[in-house]
Amino acid sequence: MPVANPNRTRDDITQPAQPPQLHAPWATPAREALLTTARTFSYSEVLPTANDHDRTEEAIPPALMMRVAELGYFGITVPAEYGGLGLGVFEYAMISEELSRAWMSVASIIARAQGLGTRLDDPGRRRALTERSARGEWIGAAAFSEPESGSDLGSVQTVARRVGDRYIINGRKRWCGNAYEGDFILVLCRIEDNSEAPGPIRTFVLEKPRNSFPAGISGEPIDKIGYNGIISWDLTLTDVPIAADALVEPFGFSGAEGKGFKAVENGLNVARVQTAARAVGLARGALEDTVNYLQSRVQFGTPLADFQALRFTVADMAAKITQARSFYQYVANLMDNGVPCEREAAMTKLLATEMAVEVTGQAMQLFGGNGYTREYTVERYWRDARLTTIFEGTSQIQQKIISDRILPRPKR
Repeated sequence: MPVANPNRTRDDITQPAQPPQLHAPWATPAREALLTTARTFSYSEVLPTANDHDRTEEAIPPALMMRVAELGYFGITVPAEYGGLGLGVFEYAMISEELSRAWMSVASIIARAQGLGTRLDDPGRRRALTERSARGEWIGAAAFSEPESGSDLGSVQTVARRVGDRYIINGRKRWCGNAYEGDFILVLCRIEDNSEAPGPIRTFVLEKPRNSFPAGISGEPIDKIGYNGIISWDLTLTDVPIAADALVEPFGFSGAEGKGFKAVENGLNVARVQTAARAVGLARGALEDTVNYLQSRVQFGTPLADFQALRFTVADMAAKITQARSFYQYVANLMDNGVPCEREAAMTKLLATEMAVEVTGQAMQLFGGNGYTREYTVERYWRDARLTTIFEGTSQIQQKIISDRILPRPKR
């Protein structure tokens, strides 16, 4: 056994947890500069705001939203010709991890721009909305889920009936994050065409003033256990009129081709990679806080960081986080190169989110009783991580997507 240096103090070996660096083959000077900016913003501005505002359960403060817009994060994937950063899924996911390390809600709100709700048929209108999206002036909500239609979007019951030059929408929507605060709501509907067969599924973009609901829409906030900063709504739509030309391809990401339900599915592939990155950010935040805590907390006359069982737990946590990060980076690179990867997107979402639940739970255990208080941020990472296995398709839906591509069922 090596002999400890008697002249070496605890201060010599105690150091803050080190955030990860970008390595080959992904590292480029441009990405490293982007990472540095995002990390500085996350630690210095997002994290203090989260610590102050998360427990209030109010929406993300407008001042922080303005800072996100100034950095261009609402337009990461928007082409430069429209005022966006013109970057790919890789950079989108990378920045999302950094923001989630501080507050997942901020990483989530940027997904409600990125060209979302801009893909109208009118070229002029499309350009104007895309430019607004890049500036953070066109931030929306997705009204896809319903009380009886969550993972199975194909069973949507909200209907749109054509009356002259407009549609009249009736139905109920659930889990509509940012619906009240946003500039628009994307409403997934089934077109009612008076035939016996179910009508096609289409998406409408309903423009609205911020911090209000238009006529015909009422709602109640959903009382969640986490994911604060983004208020989720249960909405009722009663005879809501919307122009016939408000039909939209729902996602603004490159590769989101097709109409209605198919476009939703394509957009969800990108969303699942971003969710994997958000999950990694949450787990990383829990790990970094745990490393700092174990070095400062003394029990039995010894820092917790010196107990081998705890050190090995930290090693396992770090290995799983690094593995999940490597996987989402690989899948994001595939997407940026135009490689179809629905299975891989489901895989990285499944593994990263389940990992985040495990790692944040381990972090709370290492904090002991202090982990079960709101005095430390580890409980926020744990609460938010639990949601990542549910939204953008539950873990069971990801397993279905993966298994159906490995073991296709015969057509009946």
